[in-house]
Amino acid sequence: MFTTLIIISLTLALLPALITVRNLRLYWPLPALDPKFHPQMSLLIPARDEEAQISGAVEAALKAQAVDIEVIVLNDYSSDGTAAIVQQISKNDPRVRLENAPALPAGWCGTQYACQVLSAFARHSLLVFIDADVRLAPDALARIAAYMRHHDLGLASGFPLQQTGTIAEKLIIPLIHFLLLGFLPIWRMRRSLLPALGAGCGQLICVRRDAYQAAGGHAAIRMSLHDGVTLPRAFRSKGIMTDVFDATSIATCRMYRGAAVLWRGFSKNATEGMATPVGLPIWSVLLFGGQVMPFILLPIGLLTAAPKGLIVCAAVAVGLVYANRIALKIRFRQSGLGAALHPVGIVILLVLQWTALVNWSRGRPRVWRKRAYSRASETE
Repeated sequence: MFTTLIIISLTLALLPALITVRNLRLYWPLPALDPKFHPQMSLLIPARDEEAQISGAVEAALKAQAVDIEVIVLNDYSSDGTAAIVQQISKNDPRVRLENAPALPAGWCGTQYACQVLSAFARHSLLVFIDADVRLAPDALARIAAYMRHHDLGLASGFPLQQTGTIAEKLIIPLIHFLLLGFLPIWRMRRSLLPALGAGCGQLICVRRDAYQAAGGHAAIRMSLHDGVTLPRAFRSKGIMTDVFDATSIATCRMYRGAAVLWRGFSKNATEGMATPVGLPIWSVLLFGGQVMPFILLPIGLLTAAPKGLIVCAAVAVGLVYANRIALKIRFRQSGLGAALHPVGIVILLVLQWTALVNWSRGRPRVWRKRAYSRASETE
């Protein structure tokens, strides 16, 4: 039995390590700024109670180089000073517009409706949706537009540099890159329109207007809380190519602040990603078996004087796990503490996913931004 577990854990540790090695050769930053290319782009920001973040997002965007830009912020029934801040900025820069969200219709997630409304206000053919906590570099938009044109994409999504503060953030948020690069075969994604291979980051998504309309826009995912996954898949289901790129050098984001907000944030869309009745048991085997079990089996083997070959295999599995995480830590400027405690982060992530699945199966609503989304409304 111990031998079998060692072989399984080594295999499951090797799989994402090999995929990551290949993906890192494909998942590179955007090409350098082309001074001859001057696109027109609409930057769209849904904002609900974002007074602490919105000015930073808008002001960073207004520094955009080599691009004609309009910045449209949709005030989604904010109860704080979000609207006043944007209005003040717009007085000094006509490229900024503040719009107010209509009442949220039944059957819509607030974020998806806000993005759909924003798309109607936009004037340009390239639409860029960002969260209010994203800060773009001056060359970001022009480089994204060039990437879209060069690869003839309908949608491209970037994963910004993820800034982390608390221990909980350092443990969980870097796992986004681990899961993306360890389990999504990017080489296959770029040769196939299979919706299941669609991936993205809701923090930063660029679309061509014609492709967006052909895919049904955000209306196609109106009840989703996980547009980073569901929007690319909606495009692919209509035969429109999507891609992902490394936005580490062109954008930053402090995703969640503190353990409580992080737990709610990851829980809200868990059942649209890993936490499905069929998918989560598989993910649990892959992640626990390959990323946690080697750290259990190695000391057991040492304490029980297991055969040397088995101990070596367990040690190799541990080494593969850490080699993978250290490579990601260096490439994406992640926390050293998070990398060192990688197995702990995996356990917490799995507990979070299973908790979300149990809550969903019991009919408990998902709550985000003071809005509740029931299971009944999702399946209507």
